[in-house]
Amino acid sequence: MAVNVFQFRDARAAPDPVLEAGPVAHGPLSVPLVLDNGSFQARAGWACPGPDAGPEPRLQFRAVCARGRGGARGGTGPQVGNALGSLEPLRWMLRSPFDRNVPVNLELQELLLDYSFQHLGVSSQGCVDHPIVLTEAVCNPLYSRQMMSELLFECYRIPKVAYGIDSLFSFYYNRPKNSVSSGLIISSGYQCTHILPILEGRLDAKNCKRINLGGSQAAGYLQRLLQLKYPGHLAAITLSRMEEILHEHSYIAEDYMEELEKWRCPDYYENNVHKMQLPFSSKLLGSTLTAEEKQERRQQQLRRLQELNARRREEKLQLDQERLDRLLYVQELLEDGQMDQFHKALIELNMDSPEELQSYIQKLSSAVEQAKQKILQAEVNLEVDVVDSKPETPELEPLEPTLEDMDGVNDFEPLFSEEAPEVEKPVATVQPVFNLAAYHQLFVGTERIRAPEIIFQPSLIGEEQAGIAETLQYILDRYPKDVQDTLVQNVFLTGGNVMYPGMKARIERELLQMRPFQSSFQVQLASNPVLDAWYGARDWALDHLEDNGAWVTRKEYEEKGGEYLKEHCASNIYVPIRLPKQASRASDAQASSRGSGGCGNGTGEQA
Repeated sequence: MAVNVFQFRDARAAPDPVLEAGPVAHGPLSVPLVLDNGSFQARAGWACPGPDAGPEPRLQFRAVCARGRGGARGGTGPQVGNALGSLEPLRWMLRSPFDRNVPVNLELQELLLDYSFQHLGVSSQGCVDHPIVLTEAVCNPLYSRQMMSELLFECYRIPKVAYGIDSLFSFYYNRPKNSVSSGLIISSGYQCTHILPILEGRLDAKNCKRINLGGSQAAGYLQRLLQLKYPGHLAAITLSRMEEILHEHSYIAEDYMEELEKWRCPDYYENNVHKMQLPFSSKLLGSTLTAEEKQERRQQQLRRLQELNARRREEKLQLDQERLDRLLYVQELLEDGQMDQFHKALIELNMDSPEELQSYIQKLSSAVEQAKQKILQAEVNLEVDVVDSKPETPELEPLEPTLEDMDGVNDFEPLFSEEAPEVEKPVATVQPVFNLAAYHQLFVGTERIRAPEIIFQPSLIGEEQAGIAETLQYILDRYPKDVQDTLVQNVFLTGGNVMYPGMKARIERELLQMRPFQSSFQVQLASNPVLDAWYGARDWALDHLEDNGAWVTRKEYEEKGGEYLKEHCASNIYVPIRLPKQASRASDAQASSRGSGGCGNGTGEQA
């Protein structure tokens, strides 16, 4: 009875096609490129109105890279994003430019940008002549922004760039047009969760808080739970499948303890448990094969191995023969007296003298002769085996067994008699009692709520951090009551980790418990928590395309440094680097002269 049984999709990413930029990107004005540089997924597309841009970003791919074996020696080279296909076989090779949600590896970030430009039809050779809107982390370190600006301006030579926070772009996209609003943004992504207060349309960076938990930690926790529950399926419980369970089968409990009590009821468990079907083979290990079929399989395997070895010998013989012909040609140059060509050929062969050449010729000649003899002997043995394979068993019949052999046969006759295949036939009728499909099912019950609960209760995985509710209360307590009332009227949820069913109801319940009696609040979920950041960045780029007060140009980068930032409604707060003032050499010399003069006076008085 297949009730609540779900198959793993094990989705394999399809390689992204190389798109053409199209006429929309080559108009009189340079069309901005919008890059949502997320730690889980990168999204890229054009900021142009109308149907040419498409309803969604043209490119979406996982922000990971993997270097193929032998890439430095002319192999396949690094692969990025959807070109990797399935991630599980390459999990140990995957590299990300991010530390949490901050890009720190310049080389890997360049690979992601190259991949984006190439598949969008933009030539990155020489110059990328398009403004770029790029998302960055909340309170991004100056070094990370400096590294990114250096990459964009020095490597790609872009005309200008604008930096913004992904959750603020999403907030910008979902708010009413031409309105300046305040509110609280709860943004939960793959690596961390942020709570951002917005006052009069600008970020209050001093009161932003981050929780170092997100979808990645939830997937790892779910993997540990199921591996402890099903130790026989450790290899099949992969991170990709755990992410699939989180995205499609998990939910947030409005009251966690009350929900756990419901799961203790057998009827509730039976109706709500999700049985995840692992792939399996219907053939049992102890399959009933006759002795003739097993012997035939062995002969086929032996024949394949012999053919493979013969092919390898022929290939090696061909290579050795070519090398021998080359050496004999060089020897003929010596015999003909062409000494200049002979010495050049010796240098190419990395040899020092004619004696060494003669030694190599003798060794190769003997190796070629031995290889030819082995090939002939293998062909003769193969023909003999084919001819003599049938009469092998009749030759054993005339042998008379001894008395001890007869006793041993009598002892083991019930196990190894000729009627053994007939004895196995009744076992085949008993085998369906063991349900192989049920053995390969993962019963996901309370794990559906335990894994996503960690962002509210980090102590479930041993993290000494505050959850969303405690952090929300802490931020509100830092404001006067009238500002608190304004903030809770617009609590905005965005990010891929808030798409669990029940997330909005849980936040409303937490606010109801912490707010005063009969006070009002409003919680809003983004229309598309994953893509709204890209949509907001696109709309912002179209609205501020001619506003030089929001873009960092190449000239400003060269004058003020890579960490320079122009603030706007969706940006971080710019905090310039303040280095301690060093005393000038003149003041140092003056101070030293004063010190020496004081010492002289002291000695004079003592004298």
